[in-house]
Amino acid sequence: MTHAQRLANVRDDMQHQQLDAFVVPHDDEHLGEYIPPYAERLHWLTGFSGSAGAAVVLAGKAAVFVDGRYTVQVRHQCEAALFEYRHLIEQPALNYVLDELSSGARVGFDPRLHSRGWFDAAQKKLAAKGLELVPVTTNPIDRHWHHRPAPEANPALLLSQEYSGQHSEAKRNRIAGQLAADHIDAQLLTQAEPINWLLNIRGRDIPCLPVVLSFALLHNDGSVQLFADPAKFEGLDLAAHSGHNVSLSPFDALESALRELGQNGARVQLDPATANAWSSLILEQAGARLVFADDPCMLPKACKNPVEVQGSRAAHLRDGVAVSRFLAWLDRRLSQPEPQLEDEGTLADKLQALRAENPEFVEPSFATISALGPNAAMCHYHHGNGTPRTLGQDAIYLVDSGGQYLDGTTDITRTVAVGEPDNEMRKLFTLVLRGHIDLACARFPAGTGGVQLDVLARLPLWQQGYNFDHGTGHGVGHYLSVHEGPQRISPKGSAVALTTGMIVSNEPGYYRENAFGIRCENLEVVQPAETDGDIPVFGFENLTWVPFDHRLIDTSWLEHRHIDWLNSYHASVWEKISPRLSGDDLTWLEQATRPL
Repeated sequence: MTHAQRLANVRDDMQHQQLDAFVVPHDDEHLGEYIPPYAERLHWLTGFSGSAGAAVVLAGKAAVFVDGRYTVQVRHQCEAALFEYRHLIEQPALNYVLDELSSGARVGFDPRLHSRGWFDAAQKKLAAKGLELVPVTTNPIDRHWHHRPAPEANPALLLSQEYSGQHSEAKRNRIAGQLAADHIDAQLLTQAEPINWLLNIRGRDIPCLPVVLSFALLHNDGSVQLFADPAKFEGLDLAAHSGHNVSLSPFDALESALRELGQNGARVQLDPATANAWSSLILEQAGARLVFADDPCMLPKACKNPVEVQGSRAAHLRDGVAVSRFLAWLDRRLSQPEPQLEDEGTLADKLQALRAENPEFVEPSFATISALGPNAAMCHYHHGNGTPRTLGQDAIYLVDSGGQYLDGTTDITRTVAVGEPDNEMRKLFTLVLRGHIDLACARFPAGTGGVQLDVLARLPLWQQGYNFDHGTGHGVGHYLSVHEGPQRISPKGSAVALTTGMIVSNEPGYYRENAFGIRCENLEVVQPAETDGDIPVFGFENLTWVPFDHRLIDTSWLEHRHIDWLNSYHASVWEKISPRLSGDDLTWLEQATRPL
């Protein structure tokens, strides 16, 4: 079925439901960033495969909305004859609806796929112009998606305290105590990551995200009702692992549990940014008193305990070996006859195979971005969406990849020379690397948020008239999502203070459409910094140990302190990684870590 036919079918369904517009987000019922294949409704409708975006379907036209990471990709994947292209931030979907429709129009949405916060804001915004927001009971896409993938039925994993560092009961009692102090009867949890963290469970329900998809109710006595597929826990003693006050019920029991809370007049807390509108409306209609607040699991989950930090260090050492071996192999391959036999796909496969030699490796932490030349200008490019580009025609190669290990999650980007980079490429790479170093060296007082640090990574580019249209850093989970909040480093980022145990990426970049892309990324963990001052100060401890490519560095764009940092970093890479390499790989590392 073509995308034109799919669009026509959705419009027919909208007409039957008397809808003038239908909003399609990139979300499932849990409202996490990553979603399972059966929930890829936006991709089915439009062809856009990115991790963030939306579409609006009207009777006579439609539009796709993406952020700065995907402005190039969306033009490659979505037919211009069917969809207009809009910037998700600068031209929001609801503004498009208001511009195109007049008073009295009905705007449909699936309440399971939008947050309560979105629902409240959208209802107010549309009502001000006389438009009605209409929840649908049957999603028009679901009605016409005939070969929709079935949900995965992979078994759950009970994560031992050897890796988690803290028993579920201790986590639950800590948060339940705060609920009780705030006179909250129950906390509704809808995103998979905080639930899996809270109960020390993991799963394989979503590619690259090791979670069991689930909902949960955490009560103020520390007990939990978990709603998930019971088949995934067959043969596992969840009560013995997580605590005997943890019960397991199927998904379809959630509605009755919510209604029971409502009938009892319970005060139920939920995060309007992460709880879907459907669950909150069920509670409200049944009589519950809703309390809107941040998910109380998010901050303690982000602040890794010492066991999790040490596990992350170990995972990154293994990962550094795999990536270094890959880069050594790539250089050898380039020196051999017919290197063009390798393409973006075979390069990504080689890197994954090297990671998979580690017994602790579970799966990639995201789909590898293996991008040559102009493809690297698409920040979240994937070679599987078209014909992979081959080696031999481009000067530089960008590879952004990561691994899920039982003791940590990794994410690293290296940009390397695979041809003859010109002086401008070397200049831009060096400016990006300089910003990376400036952020890595930051010292900042307690209470500092990522939004205050973002400028450090951009300033070298700004001063020469360049920039990049994505955040500088995202939070990273512990054998969980490679993207986690509430911490992040971005111009419009979180004001949540960076503090001990938070892991963030440091990844400035530069992208020239149809030409090339550059990004330098390490992961850092926030730690207290030693100073002679009189206020608490934090800094970053580096976790990632892989060389930066000397061939792309133009030292005329660096100060002595940047060169000193690079030499020190490369000396540490040699010290940590060389004992784990041998032969040609070891020889390569010795050359790659030589002082500037």
